[in-house]
Amino acid sequence: MSDLTELKCEACQIDAPMVTDHEMVELTKAIPEWEVLNVEGIKQLERAYKFKNFKLAWAFANQVAEMAEEEFHHPTITLEWGKVTVNWWSHSIKGLHKNDFICAAKTDRLFEN
Repeated sequence: MSDLTELKCEACQIDAPMVTDHEMVELTKAIPEWEVLNVEGIKQLERAYKFKNFKLAWAFANQVAEMAEEEFHHPTITLEWGKVTVNWWSHSIKGLHKNDFICAAKTDRLFEN
């Protein structure tokens, strides 16, 4: 599998295919810190990132927002003191698309830098 951080999100229409269970298992290997959650029947990726203070968490949340705009794929970002939780899923298909895994990997890369 290619490095997810090198890929770009594709336009995701309402009829775009969700990832299969097999694809989900394979894609999740590239983002091991992420959990697959079922929220009201919709699969989502979630990860919480820890920081030393609110200002660092806020700066990271802004970086994620900027990356999301570049990819034109938008997560839920929850900002707290010393913590940012990010959830990726594709709203149009009410589930997980490869775009979500690409953006999760790119979120991890922002955290590492």
